[in-house]
Amino acid sequence: MNFNGLEDFLTRGRAVLAKGPVALIFAEDGVELTSTVAHHLKLGFRSVAVLKPEAVDWAPEAETAARLSVVTFDPFPRDAVPQALTRIMAVTPEATWLYWGYNAEYLLFPFCETRTVGEMLAFHAEERRQAMIAYVIDLYAPDLQAHPDGVTLGNAHFDRSGYYAAARYRDGQPLDRQMEVFGGIRWRFEEHIPWKSRRLDRVALIRPEKGLEMRPDFTLSEEERNTISCPWHNNLTAAVASFRTAKALRANPGSKWAIGNFLWRGSERFDWSSKQLLDAGMMEPGQWF
Repeated sequence: MNFNGLEDFLTRGRAVLAKGPVALIFAEDGVELTSTVAHHLKLGFRSVAVLKPEAVDWAPEAETAARLSVVTFDPFPRDAVPQALTRIMAVTPEATWLYWGYNAEYLLFPFCETRTVGEMLAFHAEERRQAMIAYVIDLYAPDLQAHPDGVTLGNAHFDRSGYYAAARYRDGQPLDRQMEVFGGIRWRFEEHIPWKSRRLDRVALIRPEKGLEMRPDFTLSEEERNTISCPWHNNLTAAVASFRTAKALRANPGSKWAIGNFLWRGSERFDWSSKQLLDAGMMEPGQWF
């Protein structure tokens, strides 16, 4: 189903949001948009909404069209995405889980090869958690001559090491159980990345509530939903395998010619398995086995 802008989606698309989980994909271009949609449908999302600029010429595959909504939307103005998320959450039933990400980004969670996203979120909700933190794992092509846009699904690499976390502060005070995580090619090539874009932590899965807002820094207005776990034990976390930074560094003229290769001694081939990320400590199974 097609929608002529966000207002149209918020008016006529409420049936899409009535039952979840729903994946919201903000498309900045057409790179790997088809594979992004297919990946999230395979995970078990009931439907996927693609919010893309009119200039992005893309049409869904016939077999996915019935579960797909396409919304004309410009993600580039400042704060356009968090503002859109706030408005979408406002009309979404509280029982519906929402995931959000960009094209060429792929959600992974513990045991996702054998369990659906719905099963995972049902367990997370039973633990009285209303949101889930995900860590963005920068993916990149090892050969920029063969893949000048930095993107290759068949031979993707990521940084196995080089990550660090710091406590999050607000109004000069540390926030309980909130961390800001850094690393990946955003850290290695930080001179080309704006400070506000360097964080890897993201509240990627959300159960809406009346009045809940997504802030410009992509944290939620209810602080408990920004925490990595409850006070008593570890909870599930997820990962978002993302080519977005590699794409941006290759598209920007300054960084494109300054960076000859993304590989370093900490690079490892990405095998698209949750086990690899669990073994690397990049997501947490919590009490779910």
